[in-house]
Amino acid sequence: MHAVLYVIIFVLALILIQVAILEPQEVVEKERYYKSESRVRMANIREAEKLWFEKYGRYTDNLDSLINFVNTDKMVADRIAGSDTITGKSTNPFKNLSVGSFLTDSLYHSPKSFQAYILKIDSSVHLDTVINRRGQIVSVDSTKTIGTRYLLECPDGYGKIGDLFSDALKNAASWE
Repeated sequence: MHAVLYVIIFVLALILIQVAILEPQEVVEKERYYKSESRVRMANIREAEKLWFEKYGRYTDNLDSLINFVNTDKMVADRIAGSDTITGKSTNPFKNLSVGSFLTDSLYHSPKSFQAYILKIDSSVHLDTVINRRGQIVSVDSTKTIGTRYLLECPDGYGKIGDLFSDALKNAASWE
């Protein structure tokens, strides 16, 4: 009779250890992996946006175009394969993923939810009114600006890079 109680207590103790100690550690480790992996991918998107801006003078909000640009553009390929002439260090701006080397297909989505990263660019219209000496409007000039700033957000809430309204936060990550 007592042996059965001891076995039941032992089994319940093992279940308690599993539920209270081991499973939460696994959850924390997975969450830590998702967070660091997502931030590495977002940093790689930032580097791709910088290269896009260097070539075209504006940012893009199209992930497909950005990834295609990284895959096919000669300037990007030269930068990835190149090395600094003075220090000899690699000029590759992209970071390796936690599980291996840099893959452009990893830039499409977050590792936790597999939802696409949210990428937006700014657009603004500046109006300039020309008035003559009599106070009459002579002309209204408008200037449309697209892609001077961008905002990249993680769909799982692991941070953002950039800002649509402030130049001070251009290319700045929320976790750095």
